[in-house]
Amino acid sequence: MQAIRAEVIGSLLRPGWLKDARTALQEGRITPAEFKSVEDRAVDEAVAQQEAAGVDIITDGELRRSSFLGPLTDAVDGYGPINERIGAQSQWKTKQGEHQVPPRMVTILSKLRRRRSNAAEEFSYLRARANRTIKVTLPSPLMMALLWSPKHSRAVYPDPFQLFSDAVDIIRSEVRELAELGCTYIQIDAPELATLVDPNTRQRSFEDQGVPAERLLDEGIEMLNSVACAPGVTFGLHLCRGNNAGAWMASGGYESISKQVFRGAKAFDIFLLEYDSPRAGNFEPLADLPSDKRVVLGLISTKTDSLEAQDELIARIDEAARFFPRDRMALSTQCGFASVAAGNPIRPETQPAKLRLVADTAHRAWPTSENARTASNV
Repeated sequence: MQAIRAEVIGSLLRPGWLKDARTALQEGRITPAEFKSVEDRAVDEAVAQQEAAGVDIITDGELRRSSFLGPLTDAVDGYGPINERIGAQSQWKTKQGEHQVPPRMVTILSKLRRRRSNAAEEFSYLRARANRTIKVTLPSPLMMALLWSPKHSRAVYPDPFQLFSDAVDIIRSEVRELAELGCTYIQIDAPELATLVDPNTRQRSFEDQGVPAERLLDEGIEMLNSVACAPGVTFGLHLCRGNNAGAWMASGGYESISKQVFRGAKAFDIFLLEYDSPRAGNFEPLADLPSDKRVVLGLISTKTDSLEAQDELIARIDEAARFFPRDRMALSTQCGFASVAAGNPIRPETQPAKLRLVADTAHRAWPTSENARTASNV
């Protein structure tokens, strides 16, 4: 794949009329065919917005999903409601302080079973409309750690890593189907790994729930490597510390996981890393990346509505280049724009401005990347 400098992470803001249509579908007020027409319109607008902004990569904005986890939840059986809240109470943080999200009332109650492919529909539609290189995002199978319950799931999966293994099979099936359709760039979203940098999150969200963090960083990374296996496909691994209505779950630099993740995730070609605030630490852990990898610096925030100063972004790229080769870097936002919770701080008019900032800054920082802007789909 050609060098890409101006990246997008995946999700884009869901228009209000798309969310209204999804509700209408669930309530039986519109047909699936009518809803698909609304989804198609949303994706068409997302493609046009990204191309107008000048980014080098196009996604469908994950607009056909209920959340970024869609390929593991929207068309997969195995989940069920329960009459009690389970798991740790999530601690989401903002500059104004912490707020608690109650534990979930849905968990794994039976074996995972994939009904159909979400991603194949996303890619096939996008391929027919985008004029630039396109990317499909898939969730890490390790995210199932947040849906496994020691009380309710053990009868089906005595060990949570048995659940992860079934999730690996589902994601591997998506990868295989995407590769056969001609997809050349797949990104695996693995926020669970980055949240391990925070001792409190590591303990509350994983250790206390019966999911040892060290196994995630050992067996878990090998599972991720087994997913990133398809000839002709470039694989990226995206790490962030949580993103929900401008809030985050974890704080801390990558140094506590960088050797295990950056060196252990051998099957991945690109590492897309959150770096938009001091919470992410400094750039020194980039030195732990093998020299044949690529890094996408997530310097532009999707947690704040204000635009970053381009000169400051260039200076941060220069700083990162002290620890990793500049010619093997690119630029992106630190995470996607969408949020399941209400209260997203990003206004609709800010999203294209942030995307233009990514493109303009990247093409200033790496002027020879201009040819990549015309990269065609394969």
